[in-house]
Amino acid sequence: MGGRRGPETVAVPAGRVTLSDRRTRRSWRVDLAAHRVAVHPVTRELYTAITGDDPGIARGARLPVESVSWWDAVRFCNALSERTGLSPVYRVHGEDVTWDRTAAGYRLLTEAEWEHACRAGTDGPRYGPLDDIAWHRANSGERIHDVGGRQPNSWGLHDTLGNVWEWCWDLYDPEVYGTYRVLRGGGWFDEHWSCRASVRRRSHPTLRLDDVGFRVALGPSELSVPGPTVGAHRGEERRG
Repeated sequence: MGGRRGPETVAVPAGRVTLSDRRTRRSWRVDLAAHRVAVHPVTRELYTAITGDDPGIARGARLPVESVSWWDAVRFCNALSERTGLSPVYRVHGEDVTWDRTAAGYRLLTEAEWEHACRAGTDGPRYGPLDDIAWHRANSGERIHDVGGRQPNSWGLHDTLGNVWEWCWDLYDPEVYGTYRVLRGGGWFDEHWSCRASVRRRSHPTLRLDDVGFRVALGPSELSVPGPTVGAHRGEERRG
């Protein structure tokens, strides 16, 4: 990345996503506004250019950055916004952070946005054959890979499944897990069942793990959350 240019993004259309909570077995719909999402997870090259930091052990400019905490991702988003002349989205006050939804800068995807972007209009567990679209335990050689090495979904997004889990903005289940945040997508060391559009993982926002990175978005987010749908669901996913 050079000058004031940010990462490549694509337009993601407005839509509706149904999410579910494993513990309470409730589900709810989220209406999403049209927005833009980065084609790839944030790369080491971009992360280092913006922050001056070079975390993790793996080396390679086009590798997705990993060993970054949720807080690292939030701070990166603000720094990227400032570098590209946009208003920062997050207001950080010690250990508290708020989202200024009037700001135009870069931000993390919400969990609903992530699933909407991953599915790209499909309703199955994956948008294509897993080996073609994702790096996972069976084909990764148990190592991280450059972004964009597998087929994108129909909206042009690469690596939404596999390679690295991606931090989302949302709290996982605050009643039970407090400040833990949502991770989505599966990683290079995960079995095939973890690399599905509906699978959720959680982690403390200060932890840095070698299979966790993030992706950025631009633009408005959720229009409304109409509330629980009828019925309950078992397990981690609704449609596979």
